[in-house]
Amino acid sequence: MPMSVPAPQEHHDAQRSADLSELLGHVHTCWDNERRSLSRQLHDSLGSSLTALTMHLGLLMQKLPDDQALQDRAGHMKKLLGQIVETNRQMQIKLWNDKLEFLGVRVALGELVEQFGQQHNIRARSSLPDDELDCPRSHGIVLLHTLEEALRNIVAHAGATEVDVIVDDNEDEVMMTVKDNGVGIAAGSSAPAGGADPVKFGLRMARERAAYLGGTLTLAPGQAGGATLTMILPKPARVEST
Repeated sequence: MPMSVPAPQEHHDAQRSADLSELLGHVHTCWDNERRSLSRQLHDSLGSSLTALTMHLGLLMQKLPDDQALQDRAGHMKKLLGQIVETNRQMQIKLWNDKLEFLGVRVALGELVEQFGQQHNIRARSSLPDDELDCPRSHGIVLLHTLEEALRNIVAHAGATEVDVIVDDNEDEVMMTVKDNGVGIAAGSSAPAGGADPVKFGLRMARERAAYLGGTLTLAPGQAGGATLTMILPKPARVEST
């Protein structure tokens, strides 16, 4: 008969798994804070300097002599400066989506879906609660990052023409579902997203972040084809004041 694993070993493995999950959660939190800080620095320092340069260049162009070569050179500088300003803006957005903090997670999710559809010429629809989600900031960050990763995977691998994002908010949990009509995934792959496949590495990270918050992330074949990603995040217990 096969020998059973001793209880102390089971306890050790469970404790190690819990410690690793806690460490990953801490790393992700530090990473988020660092990305947010870098984004703010790009906005406050580099962004302000670029804005000032744009204004100064505009004033100089008004004072330039009527020399076509100089005007052409100044026009080229203005165009180049505009490209740098746009690159800086895109870098800020990739590092940190400020809409999450200033407009709320509901608006951030909705605008992400809308922009995704416009940028990739995909019919992207979102069904969101009428009011702002009643969940901690940490939940909003994980929802937004997971949706970003899911949409990236759809563009890179699914070949989909339609995407639906549904967010449900109730008293106990927040659930986000992302459905597409793409090529789908292999049958029997409804286990939590992850595994050794490097294509799923981003979703594996999202799964770990969900687990840190006590939630789950699964990727399964869609009922009508394509794939369905589901993230469920339980809400922390409310502390009633006495």
